[in-house]
Amino acid sequence: MRRLFITAVLMVVTLMTVNAQTALKKVYDESIDPMEQIDKALAVAKSDGKFVVCQVGGNWCPWCLRFADFAETNEAVSKMIGENFVLIHVNYNPRKAGGEEAAQKAAKLMERLDNPARFGFPVFVVLDANGKVLHTQDSSFLEEDKGYSEKKVLRFFKNWTPAAVKKH
Repeated sequence: MRRLFITAVLMVVTLMTVNAQTALKKVYDESIDPMEQIDKALAVAKSDGKFVVCQVGGNWCPWCLRFADFAETNEAVSKMIGENFVLIHVNYNPRKAGGEEAAQKAAKLMERLDNPARFGFPVFVVLDANGKVLHTQDSSFLEEDKGYSEKKVLRFFKNWTPAAVKKH
């Protein structure tokens, strides 16, 4: 009887976790080439006088989806991003299931972005309009409880706007 109860509790917890993940909108397009995605974002950033922020992660990452939702629904954060950055969701799949070619593409992507995977996911890579990596942000420093802190996220973005970087 006790084993049945424990099994039932574990099933409920698993379903709650799966439902929480699937409730968030999938934002990573797994069908596009991330290198081309970055190049296109850089072209827009250059013409608009902005920087690019690559939110590296994947639809497999609940914290990645939480941040995407937070950045879209938090008015102050959304405004800060829209005025200063081209934010893209760069799909990265660290699993080896895609074969050798996929592993090589993933390695080239990480090399281009100065190997940000060491910080976990999501990880934010700020690029200037020419594609130079200016900063890599470990997202754990932006978290608060089971979500993200508006204050911490705004501080991060404010410190890496084109205007802030040009002052120094």
